[in-house]
Amino acid sequence: MSCRARRRPLAVASLALGLAVATPALAQDALDLRTATPEEGFALAVELARKSVTTVQPDPEVVNELRSAYARDPGLLIESTSVVAEFFATVAAANDYWREE
Repeated sequence: MSCRARRRPLAVASLALGLAVATPALAQDALDLRTATPEEGFALAVELARKSVTTVQPDPEVVNELRSAYARDPGLLIESTSVVAEFFATVAAANDYWREE
């Protein structure tokens, strides 16, 4: 895998997080990366990824049309898990990896 390919999920996650923070609709919900457990952190990572998709493409009909394409493409599905993993890494770091002090 090329260096460029390895950085793409991080770039996508960074862009998506930036969009989530900057979007007025999401600003109503205070963005707080702190969670009590890793399981809650993972759920938050998935939610951030989902919200970033609807922020980038706000038309639900278009999202539903595209879903059938990526749902059958293993490469795209794997890439989407990379985005969630990047969000989870960000949430984990914000929670100091859930370590007790």
